[in-house]
Amino acid sequence: MSEDRRRVLHPPVPGFAHAGELQRRPRVAVVGGGIAGLTAATGLAERGVEVELYERESYLGGRAGGWDTALGDGTSVTMSRGFHAFFRQYYNLRALLRRTDPRLRRLKPVADYPLLDAEGRIDTFRGLPSTPPWNALVFALRSPTFRLRDLVRVDPVRALSLATVSVPETYHQLDDLDAATFLDQLNFPASARHLAFEVFSRSFFASPAELSAAELVTMFHMYFLGSSEGLIFDVPEDTYPASLWNPLAEHLEGLGVRIHLGAPVDAVHPEVRGGFRVGDSLVDGVVLALDVSGLRKVVGASPDLGTPGWRERVDGLRTAPAFYVRRLWLDRPLRTDRPSFLGTGSLPPLDNISLLDRFEAQAAGWARDTGGSVVELHAYAVHERKDDLPRRLLARLHEIYPETRDARIVGELEQWRQDCPLFGLGDFARRPTVETPVPGLVLAGDGIRVDLPVALMERAATTGWQAANRLLAGWGLRGEPIWSVPNQGRLGFLRAVAARRATPARR
Repeated sequence: MSEDRRRVLHPPVPGFAHAGELQRRPRVAVVGGGIAGLTAATGLAERGVEVELYERESYLGGRAGGWDTALGDGTSVTMSRGFHAFFRQYYNLRALLRRTDPRLRRLKPVADYPLLDAEGRIDTFRGLPSTPPWNALVFALRSPTFRLRDLVRVDPVRALSLATVSVPETYHQLDDLDAATFLDQLNFPASARHLAFEVFSRSFFASPAELSAAELVTMFHMYFLGSSEGLIFDVPEDTYPASLWNPLAEHLEGLGVRIHLGAPVDAVHPEVRGGFRVGDSLVDGVVLALDVSGLRKVVGASPDLGTPGWRERVDGLRTAPAFYVRRLWLDRPLRTDRPSFLGTGSLPPLDNISLLDRFEAQAAGWARDTGGSVVELHAYAVHERKDDLPRRLLARLHEIYPETRDARIVGELEQWRQDCPLFGLGDFARRPTVETPVPGLVLAGDGIRVDLPVALMERAATTGWQAANRLLAGWGLRGEPIWSVPNQGRLGFLRAVAARRATPARR
């Protein structure tokens, strides 16, 4: 798995290698055991900081976690909130996973992620060149929904913003514009929007009318024009706990981290003489690595924490519309040529079909023993919780994969959730950052602002490392290096054109 030679290193502040070199070892409470919290705990514990990790659920991993449950017939299974793609440009997340899997052997590559539109046309990421801009150009020219005359009609001035991304400047320019309007102004062909852009928007659980254009453009940069890693990704070879979080928990406990599951934190109280009280613990630092509603609740219940302006920014965080996951255990297999993943966002209400028995060991074992299959259906950006949604999703499955029409559902589980951050219009400037006005208190999570081209799970991991680095620097300890795709467009001549257009003419 080669990495992009143009990836960018963001080195940490130098310092001592271990807290044992200090007069006293600091103690930190990490609140939240998702990707951000686990990353922060790892960065701190590896430098010898004492860490107490609190997680309200009975499992680690947050929105990428999994938990034990059972089907109606008593079969033990591990359920999760649905499919996650571990892209190759998730450098900081992959650095976390390498703590227990140095060669990332517990991740397996997925050859393709085809996208199906309402007319039955399929686009694919297989076989694209790895070098920008040829990857995007070939993708567009071979797409069944994008013709050469469509390329000529695209507004070249607006298109510059796709090739000249720089964070945070792109947000200053485009964050007050919604993604749908941006595509209208770009004169992007309607037939190609789903296959080229809407899949990005809905991966944030938002429709293009709700999503910031800056977020859409930055994602396009991260996955296409700014990176040669492309849109091919890996998935865990087994359930999330077995592949990822149980090994990491053992690693953290080996470093002395005390992990408290089923232990929600209601408030954080600053102490008069310094430090904080978290539950019954006195600590020198706190990492709040919570989802939007969790962060708002903790800060709201901690009246002595932060300034009014900062508290207002936290309270202003918003959640995206709900999403729904329905997992089905069927009594027969699907056709062998069906892909592991299929994007179906232009066939509402279905957004994705995942065939778990094609890649997850537990599901594959069940399918092998029973002769059946395990299929997962996703619906994103659901504004109304309608009782007929499960039926409509199943009808779409039957339409797209007709061999499932006569299949008997042996078992099923479902998840309704609404806890992902919304990246709406103008949110970037108001979003709280990792650093806070409270010395010793930092934030982490995929809803926290970071001025780098990162997204989704990678944003969570990046802010986790940043949170740990901020605390470590305060104690004179060395942090963890952070990586990103280039924080600017890779085509110098286009950057020069954009710069000339942005510079007022002299008279």
